[in-house]
Amino acid sequence: MEHLDQAELDDRKAAILKAVVEEYVQTAQPVGSQTIARVNALSVSSATVRNDMTILEREGYLTQPHTSAGRVPTDRAYRYFVDHFTRAETLPAGQRRTVADFFATAHRALEDLLTETSQLLSRVSHHAALVMGPEPDTARIRSVQFVGLQPGVALLVVVLSNGAVHKESVTLPADADDERLHAAGAALDAQLHGHGWTRLPDAPRTGDAAVDGLVRVGWDALTRAASDGLAEPLYVGGVSRLAAEQEAFETTERAARLFEVLEHQVLVVTLVRELLDRGLTVSIGAENGVDDLRDCAIVLAPFQVGQRPAGIVGVLGPTRMDYRHALAAVSAVSDQLGRHLS
Repeated sequence: MEHLDQAELDDRKAAILKAVVEEYVQTAQPVGSQTIARVNALSVSSATVRNDMTILEREGYLTQPHTSAGRVPTDRAYRYFVDHFTRAETLPAGQRRTVADFFATAHRALEDLLTETSQLLSRVSHHAALVMGPEPDTARIRSVQFVGLQPGVALLVVVLSNGAVHKESVTLPADADDERLHAAGAALDAQLHGHGWTRLPDAPRTGDAAVDGLVRVGWDALTRAASDGLAEPLYVGGVSRLAAEQEAFETTERAARLFEVLEHQVLVVTLVRELLDRGLTVSIGAENGVDDLRDCAIVLAPFQVGQRPAGIVGVLGPTRMDYRHALAAVSAVSDQLGRHLS
């Protein structure tokens, strides 16, 4: 997506714009020139501030909801703020410890980890949080084993390089026993280790017809799972925070529509996946390219497993968000999640 065209502002107008954005994010009230002149060390009169705010309004950075009211930032103002005033932010020490402690004690299956990571990011950022895991077809097989459950039934367990664990219940031939089941699992593990989940080699042969029959059962189960495709779920934490922020949206209907978008997920997954290769990204209002998200800002960062981008974490909230804090939260969580999965 392309950012709105940005002309460089002179230092004073940039400082005034920065002050308006910060004040509006904090108070959610239109900002007047006297407020900016009084609470910010600009060393200029309120009349000068008022004149510059008029120019900023004419250039599309500010808007005036009512004739007698102060100004509020536009998407163009937030974009300028993000591009010029949000460099190298870090979380407060207490929140950094919260994030570090979470991952230091996280020993969960991938699905549970990503779910709880979305909830952690929501708590830290104070917005709804999005976490999308690695694409299944990029994962490689780390291990395969059979686990006997009862006579005639076993569980085929596959651990993938992205941390996912896939389990498939299979029906066994009548002559299956624990020794043959173990041998079949070992043969599958040796043959499939390191191969792509969707690019499986031929089933191995051991020379033992009974073991090869079990190998074929496991291999068939794996190929069915691969051909069906694994889900690429979007984990959303803190959706209730959007309800608390409804006043920041143009209408309550717009906020309600956003809930529907998140529930259906496909639209958001597509949008987020398109941004995977762009690094730390802020998408504001109309930049999202989706009408139902035009009152929203999305802050995203990819996390890496090994040296490859594997998934994305992000926050979604109204355009009137604290971008510095959101960027710091997303950066910290994406870094820690990638380290943990690696």
